[in-house]
Amino acid sequence: MSRTIQDELEQIRRRDLYRSTRLISGRQSARIGHGGRELLLLCSNNYLGLAEHPALAEASLRAVERFGTSSGASRLVSGTMELHEELERAVAAFKGSPAALVFNSGHAANTGIIPALVGRGDVVFSDRLNHASIVDGILLSGARLVRYPHNDHQQLARLMEKECGSGRTLIVSDGVFSMDGDLAPLAQLAELKRQHGALLMIDDAHGSGVLGRCGRGSADLLGVSGHVDIKMGTFGKALGSFGAYAGVSDEIRELLVNRCRSFIFSTSLPPAVLGASLAAVKLVQSAEGDALRERLHRNAHLFRSGLIQAGFTIPDGATQIIPLITGQSETTMRFSEALLAEGLFAQGIRPPTVPAGLGRIRFTVMATHDPDDLNRALERIENVGRRLGVL
Repeated sequence: MSRTIQDELEQIRRRDLYRSTRLISGRQSARIGHGGRELLLLCSNNYLGLAEHPALAEASLRAVERFGTSSGASRLVSGTMELHEELERAVAAFKGSPAALVFNSGHAANTGIIPALVGRGDVVFSDRLNHASIVDGILLSGARLVRYPHNDHQQLARLMEKECGSGRTLIVSDGVFSMDGDLAPLAQLAELKRQHGALLMIDDAHGSGVLGRCGRGSADLLGVSGHVDIKMGTFGKALGSFGAYAGVSDEIRELLVNRCRSFIFSTSLPPAVLGASLAAVKLVQSAEGDALRERLHRNAHLFRSGLIQAGFTIPDGATQIIPLITGQSETTMRFSEALLAEGLFAQGIRPPTVPAGLGRIRFTVMATHDPDDLNRALERIENVGRRLGVL
């Protein structure tokens, strides 16, 4: 007898891996509503608070008034509007690339770009902790996947000496790893790219807007921006809007327009989103953007230091993503529920998103968090940790 859907759901529940959505009310702000209560939000990717910034809202409304609510078609049919090209010019300048291409989401970008660049006979070297969308893109491509230990550029060098063939070679890595908050060794990756004549793609979804000069990202922070062939990033995190982009050469952009299935076969982003994204790209490069990044970095340091001083296991890192390791899935979810009771909204992360035994509460701080609120949250988190035996 074949396995039923209900059987599969029951198995997920027995393994403490069952997932469900939690409804929040109000804006994606430092404080949100949930279940009739006001909670401190500690797991949003709205790092700079731009999702509620008046400049983005006004730009979105102006775009709707001028261009309507939909692009009406894919980019290669009739869905390329003035705002698409204006945003791509702005992104190219922001990322220091000759050209750029806009996508409907980060997942659409990664699952489209990688198969457009590589296929059978080619090889992709991918960090073992890369985002799931990168892995999906590689599997869709049909290229040979070689995974290297997380951030181990020395092992990557050995693998490249052994595994590189006559086809195209791609190295792909997160810039900031979404579950650990650490940075990739981009200088070493850039050197290996040079040695082997490879392409280098960096997914900087969590670095764009918050790292480097004017928020240009992890490659800019580490001084290797000119050596990265595909600078992928998203508008839906620090930039407070929606969608994704890739900063690329003119030649790669031309290839993507012709071969990238997620670009070719999707109705393009609507005017409201494009208007907000344009406003965000401008804002993060302003003096206000600098001030927001400074507040974000101070808040991240305060929160990370507080968790470490309390005695929690916190992986090395210096970004706004701060994972507290809880261990097994059952403990992770008990910890998350206890935090909810304490007025703190932070989700537990379990396999397959992270390795077995490394469940965690993935805290993220925002520029709009009040330091006093963060200090009070740290006290409650420590109390929960002691009560559950995590400390």
